[in-house]
Amino acid sequence: MNRRFRWPDERLIKAAQNGDVTSLTTVVMESQPHVRKFALTLCASPQDAEDAAQEALIILYRKIGTLRATGALASWMFRIVRNECLRQARLLVSRSDEAAAEPEAGAQPSAEDAVLRRLEAERIAAAVSGLPRDQRQVLIMRDVQGLPGHVVARSLGLSNSAMKSRLHRARAALRHSLAQTDQAPEQASGQAPGPTPDQTSDRAVGRPVGGEP
Repeated sequence: MNRRFRWPDERLIKAAQNGDVTSLTTVVMESQPHVRKFALTLCASPQDAEDAAQEALIILYRKIGTLRATGALASWMFRIVRNECLRQARLLVSRSDEAAAEPEAGAQPSAEDAVLRRLEAERIAAAVSGLPRDQRQVLIMRDVQGLPGHVVARSLGLSNSAMKSRLHRARAALRHSLAQTDQAPEQASGQAPGPTPDQTSDRAVGRPVGGEP
């Protein structure tokens, strides 16, 4: 039973790298449960996890020849899944940020503004990705995707009060993470502090400052 869920052995991986189609197919099949487990741990939702796992397996099939050490398959796949989950979170945060910006009619953002928004979206996405899975799920579903609280609670199998409590912890953790990254450049440059962490994270996820869960 346990043998079914082991990573492919090095001999099989080597044969796959050398172009043996049967070995390559076996490597992908035997890697699949591990890759899905990584994705469920790292991504915000089961659907995101499935998408990330499929993308990772496609990369494995197409680019196994780029794997330098046959014994490094697990760490390689972990990095691919992690990057795909982070990419998905970045897209969600970026879309939410663009929707919340609501530029004036006819106003065109400058190239500098566009770069700053992209960098901020990437910073926030990285902070969201670093949250524990249960906090990441509720934060993205509620604050980024904008789902109603009762829908989020039902989807996660929680009571409304439990969902609000988890969301509160997730927001607090995100604010703390953003505050840590805000402090470093300001201390290094001697600049005056910018917006408070509460304001930064609220705007980042498209939620009014001080808004209710």
